[in-house]
Amino acid sequence: MRRVDVIVVGAGQRGAAYASYAKYFPERLRVVGVADPREFYRNKFMSEYGIPEGNVFEDWKQVAARDKFADAVVISTPDAVHRDPAVAFANLKYHILLEKPISTRLDECAEITRVCKENDIFLSVGHVLRYAPWNRKIKELIDSGEIGDVVNIQHIEPIGFQHVAHSYVRGNWSVEAKASFSLLAKSCHDIDLIQWWMNKKCARVSSFGSLFHFKTSNQPKEANGATRCVGCNIKNECPYSATRIYLDPYVEKKHAGWPVNVITEFPDIESIQVALKEGPYGRCVYHCDNDVLDQQTAILQYDDGSTGTFSMIGHTEKQCERETIVYGTKGEIRLVHDSTKVTELDSGFTVDLYSFVTKEHTVFSDCGGIGNDVQSAGKGIGADLANHGGADYFLIKSFVEALALNDRSKILTGPDDTMESHRLVFEIEKARKENRVVELL
Repeated sequence: MRRVDVIVVGAGQRGAAYASYAKYFPERLRVVGVADPREFYRNKFMSEYGIPEGNVFEDWKQVAARDKFADAVVISTPDAVHRDPAVAFANLKYHILLEKPISTRLDECAEITRVCKENDIFLSVGHVLRYAPWNRKIKELIDSGEIGDVVNIQHIEPIGFQHVAHSYVRGNWSVEAKASFSLLAKSCHDIDLIQWWMNKKCARVSSFGSLFHFKTSNQPKEANGATRCVGCNIKNECPYSATRIYLDPYVEKKHAGWPVNVITEFPDIESIQVALKEGPYGRCVYHCDNDVLDQQTAILQYDDGSTGTFSMIGHTEKQCERETIVYGTKGEIRLVHDSTKVTELDSGFTVDLYSFVTKEHTVFSDCGGIGNDVQSAGKGIGADLANHGGADYFLIKSFVEALALNDRSKILTGPDDTMESHRLVFEIEKARKENRVVELL
């Protein structure tokens, strides 16, 4: 299998995660260029991947102005600025791994997928959940007819109480006009997952949700109107306190990974304290400019009468550990998570199949993470590829294999399916905003 060369456009958390595959499998993937307006991240990539100085750029347009010098680009720019680089690189015949969502506008989603198809390039969208081994096992069981016809799917995403405060109250996805609505930003790949499992035409959708908690009127009286956590009377008791989320983990455990490494480029006590005193991540969650939802439920009905429900909830102990039940006419499937089994190489997920015919459970515990896969390759993998229970690893692996073998079937998140699930997300949000059932057929 030949090696694939990529350029990373947007060298933040997501771009770094996908690029890290090259650290462990340099014979399969090589990072030959990077574009990012932030000098720190450009230099970090240049150092980690040995990128020549001439292939390090402040702007993706500088890359596009060059003759083609890689097989593909990874586009992990902010959500609202996906369209221009995606269209430009597709027209230059680069294959594209595009972080989700495709775009924050439905018309731009359609344009990007159309241009990719017209140029006959491979497009893989970062709907990593399709690549998770446990979700693929659920898909396999549904398609095999083990539970008969699917009647209903219940799917829940618990965001996590600190994660929602970090990303959707204080962080990059907190204001719809600057990013997108929360269902698109956080959960478009959950709607995609339901659609993938169902494999039917969705007939109608409805939705309810709200910004329930993170607003000024809900600030505890004991906070005395504090606008920052530093110096607040209840900073040691408030579950959303910035000192508890960022400073305490570093002081107690020297934790310098996510989310600490988001608020400062060089995590140490002094830089974290400065960030909390001066930066956006030190703000009180009840005094931010956030306007996206912190909880939402969607209901989908399909053309055969079957239904699906999805709930995104910010106020949870679990962090992004999805819960799924698939009800069929001959059995049911449950996604079960055991946090005590979680390691960098094992997600802790198992799939439980119950048959109405035999009245017996069959548990599939060999689909929980990336351990077996990387060990069989004689490799060790770090936490940078273990996000989403290892699904990040399987997505970038599949993309690289698709290019190396010229095999589109390796990509589970191509333009047509992804465009359809994005359309559903926009229709669900329309249903919520207009307080009505939206008919799709």
